[in-house]
Amino acid sequence: MSETSLSHPVATYAEAESALLARWPETRLEPSLDRIRAFTELLGEPQTAYPVVHLTGTNGKTSTSRMIDTLVRSLGLRTGRFTSPHVESMTERICVDGEPLSEEQFVATYDEVVPLAALVDEDGPHPLSFFEMVVGMAFAAFSDAPVDVAVVEVGMGGSWDATNVADARVAVILPIAVDHSSYLGARPVDIAREKAGIIKPGSTVVSAAQTPEVAEVILERAQEVGATVLWEGRDFGVEHRVPAVGGQMLRLRGLRGEYDEVFLPLYGAHQAQNAVMALAAVEAFVGHDDPLDGEVVGEGFEQVTSPGRLEVVRRSPTIVLDSAHNPHGAEATAEALQDSFVFSPLIGVVGVMADKDYEGVLAAFEPVMAAVVVTENSTQRAMPAAELAEVARGIFGVDRVYVEPRLDDAIDRAATLAEEGGVLGEAIGSGGVLVTGSVVTVGEARRMLRPRREDA
Repeated sequence: MSETSLSHPVATYAEAESALLARWPETRLEPSLDRIRAFTELLGEPQTAYPVVHLTGTNGKTSTSRMIDTLVRSLGLRTGRFTSPHVESMTERICVDGEPLSEEQFVATYDEVVPLAALVDEDGPHPLSFFEMVVGMAFAAFSDAPVDVAVVEVGMGGSWDATNVADARVAVILPIAVDHSSYLGARPVDIAREKAGIIKPGSTVVSAAQTPEVAEVILERAQEVGATVLWEGRDFGVEHRVPAVGGQMLRLRGLRGEYDEVFLPLYGAHQAQNAVMALAAVEAFVGHDDPLDGEVVGEGFEQVTSPGRLEVVRRSPTIVLDSAHNPHGAEATAEALQDSFVFSPLIGVVGVMADKDYEGVLAAFEPVMAAVVVTENSTQRAMPAAELAEVARGIFGVDRVYVEPRLDDAIDRAATLAEEGGVLGEAIGSGGVLVTGSVVTVGEARRMLRPRREDA
């Protein structure tokens, strides 16, 4: 597709998707906000039309964004939510009042902004990237709605991320570990400097517990711009959690009060941490000294969903999807599996991107998986199954590694192994399957395993 055709209105969602994907991929990071600033200026600075809650961190951004969105809507406010990457459809990235734009709305938004995108494309050495275009679309859609608050997740990093043209009232910093090391640096402290760039003058920072070195970076940035930092463990935290049917029961200490018997329909200690981060962010956003209504908080958390995050999509055998794609995320998922599920055996289906720390991901899962079926997703960034198998054999041993390049075949093989657990020395009939390693792998598996909704 030529650069000129990138800037034409389209008639269908498929055409919009194709035009967006023909732009620079979102994995290509250039340390400049010039293009997105020019774009949003032409759009009328829509990101200034509503207060923003901005999220960064290595893992948990999408789940926490969804929790903040749900809680804010429980308070009677209209929300916009921007997250990435998507699991199944590009429309998931832009939500208004908790619902993705319809394909028709997505096309209308694209057509609204593309003439202005053409001006930016013509004025610089490079056209707007895929991510910059979708960010501009999101900001415009939120302004048109209009929304009372926008919950915005960074794509990668912070300072140079296209979303950072918004000045957040509340900046949420989730745990920082190493990911995207070729773009952001190989040490958590280097990554923290990039992510701390979302802290703006006068804002409130809600931060997860961090290593001392990372915490120092966050504090330095906050002091530099006159922001206030609230810390997990000091100002708020998870007081108690216990696994429950379909999720977990929590007692959360927020900024303004304690919230007991909160049911969260998601699994794992990391989701409990995400929940208290979301709670503190909403309390900081609301700003008054009184606690939030406990019933409203409880009802809000009960409604939370997070597709592709320890999501059970099939039974007999149980098939779980989780988009863990770096060692930090894989470790949290492995702990949650032991905490909330009883699989004997657990069979992994793993498909990864070649530019990720796939060795670290496999090592994190090795203690909880009886065997692994390595596969690949349909993207060019996917690591070939045969190459991933060589790495897996060095971690799991030859006898515990199976190779199925086609994802559907890999899921079938894993389901058979889970049902025939006796072959692996495990109890027959209690096995489960975990599909993981990449958001793309999980999205493709989800399309295969879940019947499509009539209204999708």
